[in-house]
Amino acid sequence: MGKQRLRVAVTDGRGRVIRSDSLRKWLVEVAPRSAYGQVVIALVSDQKMRSLNHCYRGIDRATDVLSFQVASQVEPRVSVNADWPCLGDIVIATNVAHRQAKQSGHRFGVELRILALHGLLHLLGYDHERDAGQMERLERRLRRKGGIR
Repeated sequence: MGKQRLRVAVTDGRGRVIRSDSLRKWLVEVAPRSAYGQVVIALVSDQKMRSLNHCYRGIDRATDVLSFQVASQVEPRVSVNADWPCLGDIVIATNVAHRQAKQSGHRFGVELRILALHGLLHLLGYDHERDAGQMERLERRLRRKGGIR
């Protein structure tokens, strides 16, 4: 394995770092080569996600994942390493993720990986609403690389 280019911290809804080695290590392993820096993943309640979605997107419901590039940070962030550039924050609504995992027939941990990868790609500048399928193709390839069909 080469030099690590991505550092990830996982936090709870209050910004406290939580142990989630499986999610953290998986995202580091499958991240595209262009991912260099640090990312914080916040696992939050649906209520918190609804509030963020309403505030920043004008949509009054909880969504599964939101990404906030470093220039648009919404709250004080956890620093993984002060010497590394900050890519931004990925916010995941845990109850939405539980429901989606159940609907898709896979484990909650798999859903968290899918959402974290999706959020990371947004932090790297990909936009599935405007890129003629580029993000979707890359996301599928990286999921396969990480063992997710």
